[in-house]
Amino acid sequence: MRTKEELKQAVCEAIDRRGERIIGLGESIMDQPELGFKERRTAQKVGEVFAELGLEHQDGLALTGVKARLEGRQSGPTLALMGELDALIVPDHPRADATTGAAHACGHNAQIAGLVGAAYGLVEAGVAAELSGAVAFFAVPAEEYVEIDYRLELVHAGKTTFLGGKPELVELGHFDDVDMAVMIHSSSPDHAEGSMGIARSSNGFLAKNVRFIGQAAHAGAAPEKGVNALSAATLALSAINAQRETFRDGDCVRVHPIITKGGDLVNIVPAEVRMETYVRARTNEAILDAAHKVDRALQGAALALGCQVEIETVPGYLPLDNDPELGRLFKENAGVIFGADQYRDYPHGGGSTDAGDLSQIMPVLHPAMTGASGTIHGPDWRIADPAAGYLAPAKTLAMMAVDLLYDDAAVARSVAAARKPNMSKGEYLAQQKSIFNRELFDGAEGGKNK
Repeated sequence: MRTKEELKQAVCEAIDRRGERIIGLGESIMDQPELGFKERRTAQKVGEVFAELGLEHQDGLALTGVKARLEGRQSGPTLALMGELDALIVPDHPRADATTGAAHACGHNAQIAGLVGAAYGLVEAGVAAELSGAVAFFAVPAEEYVEIDYRLELVHAGKTTFLGGKPELVELGHFDDVDMAVMIHSSSPDHAEGSMGIARSSNGFLAKNVRFIGQAAHAGAAPEKGVNALSAATLALSAINAQRETFRDGDCVRVHPIITKGGDLVNIVPAEVRMETYVRARTNEAILDAAHKVDRALQGAALALGCQVEIETVPGYLPLDNDPELGRLFKENAGVIFGADQYRDYPHGGGSTDAGDLSQIMPVLHPAMTGASGTIHGPDWRIADPAAGYLAPAKTLAMMAVDLLYDDAAVARSVAAARKPNMSKGEYLAQQKSIFNRELFDGAEGGKNK
């Protein structure tokens, strides 16, 4: 039986042998970006690699997810290695889809390349016979929380329960056989110091779809006969902004609304205006407090202008709670590649990820690793260093799997035993489902809810 270090060396050598294939996959996904719950071509690419490796896999999970398992020599914990399939909307990105505006300006193409690379390494190095438990290779859909209207249509049609991929996979039971999960996010020197790092936590959020309903009239001849929904929306933006000093600094609250429809014609008083916003914060309590203040601002604007406002609230993602022991293993293994001095402890992050949802019910790690250049979610974002951006995540994930599942999966068992989940799966699902709400507030009738 090989030593743990010999197994790690073997998987890294196998990944290097497949380096051109792994990099090519990451670049091909970059050139064919797809939005969440629509990632059919990307999912097909992942399935083809699993089939090539002789891994039985399921596809179509939460519409587009793909999952394969590599079984060890005996039973034990299951470690999920994850990568995200979807892109986001950055239409001015040079490699954006001309029709949808989708672009991989967040590095999910590198996540999938790293996931597939880890599968190549673990399978082709033949390490499964010397490990216990199992590795689940999981390509998950719809992490980027975009196209809210489209996703609400999926929910209303009964095609999904949630608007994000990992929550939907939890709802469907596809994480029931998983004990812990790890993924690696791309970063760039423009975004963070060092070549790798971990933020202990990041914000959660909920989302709101807002519709102000006024009365149309000729904007030049008879504006007094109209009720200007755009004026109400503009007032609401100011009212939300005026709440900012009421948020505690330590709660890291972020509210960033946009107007997605400002009217129909310039010479008609706007009768319908639509807005979207996230309400982010460090804790669930702070999220709900900020959301209440946002609702109050929206309703106050409708009352002031005498129009109606429809507020649809939907669950987003929960705060991320990275597991410290998984973090230690990441630091050690990524340090082999980049050097231990390249590790950084990052501060709490203001962004959000649906890995946060998983982190509330099991041990999860969502660190960052260099390889990209440009501004994240910007038009200049790309994987500039293929070895760091595509191959290093694959090696790190594979080496962590060896660490966790070697010696009768002693380390994985220790991680699972030490981590008391913040909530059960049932508690998590009940909490998130309770956030769904739609109300119509009539400012013309003194503020009655309908």
